[in-house]
This record gives sequence, structure tokens and C-alpha cells, in this order.
Amino acid sequence: MADRYLHFTGTAPGRFLTRRLGLPRPVALRRWSPEHPRLDGDVLLLTTGGSRHTDALVELLTSQGLPPATASSRPAAVVLDATGASCVADLTEVHTALHPVVRSVADNGRVVVIGSPPDPADHHQAAAQQALEGFVRSLGKELGRGRTANLVRVPGPTGSASSTLRFLLSPKSAYVTGQVIETGPEAAVRDPDDWERPLAGRTALVTGAARGIGEAVADVLVRDGARVVLLDVPAAQQDLIRVADRLGGTALPLDITADDAGERIVAALPTDGGLDVLVHNAGITRDRTLANMPRDRWNAVLDVNLGAVLSTTDTLLRTGVLRPGGRIVATSSIAGIAGNAGQTNYAASKAGIIGLTRSLAPRALAEHGVTVNAVAPGFIETKMTAAVPLLIREAGRRMNSLSQGGLPTDVAEVTAWLATGGVNAQVIRTCGQSLLGA
Repeated sequence: MADRYLHFTGTAPGRFLTRRLGLPRPVALRRWSPEHPRLDGDVLLLTTGGSRHTDALVELLTSQGLPPATASSRPAAVVLDATGASCVADLTEVHTALHPVVRSVADNGRVVVIGSPPDPADHHQAAAQQALEGFVRSLGKELGRGRTANLVRVPGPTGSASSTLRFLLSPKSAYVTGQVIETGPEAAVRDPDDWERPLAGRTALVTGAARGIGEAVADVLVRDGARVVLLDVPAAQQDLIRVADRLGGTALPLDITADDAGERIVAALPTDGGLDVLVHNAGITRDRTLANMPRDRWNAVLDVNLGAVLSTTDTLLRTGVLRPGGRIVATSSIAGIAGNAGQTNYAASKAGIIGLTRSLAPRALAEHGVTVNAVAPGFIETKMTAAVPLLIREAGRRMNSLSQGGLPTDVAEVTAWLATGGVNAQVIRTCGQSLLGA
């Protein structure tokens, strides 16, 4: 369903009324397209006195076709190197660097702060670096005009941040703001030969792929060069085949909760028998308050959204089908972070995905060479949210820093970035910095 309010605020009467009444004034987001693959304008690189990686950042940004400027009247992005911030005085330098330029950032622009992980052995450094998180989350709520702010923590050389900065400094990250992302370790990094098709030669399995977010994920993975195997329930077979035929992929009608689901997935893979990207997108809702929720509604959601993810992941790792260098991306939800009335089953399952991600990620990387990350969507414009009552739907759209709902492609872009590599054990909220949750 079209967001008519967003369209109205782009008109002259809409701008006048929303300004006079103090209503949200969302700006249409500029997302990636073949005609608009990059941000338009300069990347302004700023530093604090204790910056550690400025020279390396210059080299990295230049290699990405984003040579940084030292001054710009209307930058498309601002990158601040605060990796050396280790005391309160260094935080004053953060203010000094950004205060004069933050108003000048172009509409749909980006602010990216580069920090370091808090050091448990140095409470002054830990305080300063943790302060950057509060700063960036607050800045994301202030910027407006489709602009975003994110914090990237680099544990070592900035080479581990290559894919993350490439993503954040592009239209692909339009609905990601107020997030804290830790890059590396180096073992998680795999720079592709061709950044225009970073998944070329790789095979991806997407569950829940017949429609909505799953279909969008398949679209973007194919755009980035992947071969796709698309899985959904047999009842969605007609739509699944349509999507697979359009993308040149393989359709796999299958109940993901079946006892032999893992074995049937293996049998459906291309003749080389390996899998490089596993996207757990399949999910269902069976909403009721807990007092009114029968056991079958509880079990159905936990079985599909969490139990099947655990069992198929275990099978594909144990059999070695998920190859070294592989990527697992599981779909959580802000409901799993903040909770949601009437969704105790759904929120439990999506919080379980976060627990799975954080626990499995270090072991999967050490034992199998595979990274594990999660994407946590907020209010995304789908057929399901179009059926939500009007007032609740409008609240979902407006209660975030960008004052609008996301699109399935926003979740797909985050998934494709995580499938490329460079991070591990991360849970990336794709919610426009929803006011719900942390």
C-alpha cells in the first residue's frame, strides 16, 4: 500500500501544513538503482586528535571511488575518524569536528563515525568509545531529511571495514541508521574480485522466497551475481516457481520443519553440491495474547521461525555442505528486541535468532570458516503490514528517525551486504532507527 502521507509531505501544501502543525516531515529515500548506484557529492573526512587510521581511511575510500575531501559546502557523506578517542577531551574534539558541518550534509546523506571497541582494561577509553554510541544514536534522531548516522567499530586495521563502509556510504543503506557495527575479525573478511558482482560464482539458499522480503532478497542476491535456490512451503509453489523462473534459480517447495528438510536441501543444490550463502528468511505469525494463545499457535511459530533454523543450520554445517567462506544470515525482528503485545510467540522466536547468532558466530567461524549474522527488520511495507489497521500502521511508519516504513529491498540490501562478508556476530536493525527497543 502506498504511503500517501509521505507523498503529501512532498507537495507545497503538505510542506506548509506539516511545518505549521509540527507533524513528521519524511523525505523520500534515495535507494540503490542502476541509474543511481552511488551517493551524489563529496565524502568529507574529519579527524579527532587521537585518530589512529586516517591515512588508511583515505586509501580505503579512494580505492572505493570515494576520494575524501577536506572541505565541502554540501557533502554527501561525512566520515569522522574517532578511533583514538580515549578521554573526555577527545569527545570535545568530536563536537568540534562535526558541529560546523552537520547542517550542511545533503539530503539522504550519511554520517559515519569510525570508533574502536571499548577496552575492558582501560575504563577511560571504554567510557569515551561507549560515549560515541550514545552520540551517534542521538544524532541519527536529529538529522532528518533522509540522512543517517552510524558507528563502525574497527578492532584493527581499517581493511576489515571495506565492505561495511562501501555499504554505509551508498544508497543501499537508506533505511539503516543509529546502528553500531563492529567489523572483523580479519578471518571474516573476503573482498570479492568484482564489487559490482560480489557474489559471482556463489550459491545461495533463501527460505521463504516466494514473495515479500524473501523474493526481494533473492532479487538482490542475483543482482550481485549469486545462483539461488529458493525454498518455500508447497502451498506457495506456484509463486515460488514464478520467482525462480524469473531469476534463473531453482525452486524447492518444502516444509522447512520436515524431519528430512536438511537432506532435501542438499539434494536440491547444484551439481557442485556446495552452498556459500544461507539466508533464513522463512517465518510466520500466529498472533494472540498469551492468555488467549493455544499451544498449537505457539508451537507453529517457534517451530518455523526458530526450530527449523537451528536444525537446518546444524545439518548444513555438520555435513560440510556450507563451504568455508560461507555466510549465514538469519532474519530476526525488532519484536525480538523490544517485544510486541500479542506476539509473545513471535518475539520469543526472533529473540532466539539473536541468541543463536551471538552464540554460533564465533564457533562457526573458528570451526567452519563461516560467519553468522542477523538482520532485524522494523516496519516494512508488505502485504502483511498493509492489512494492519490504519492508525497502528501509521504509528509503525512514523515512529522512527526517518518517519516512514521501509521496503523489502531495504532488508534485502542488508542481507546481501552480510552475505558478502566483513562482519560476524552482528544484529543489524533495518528499521529506520525505530523508537521501539534499544
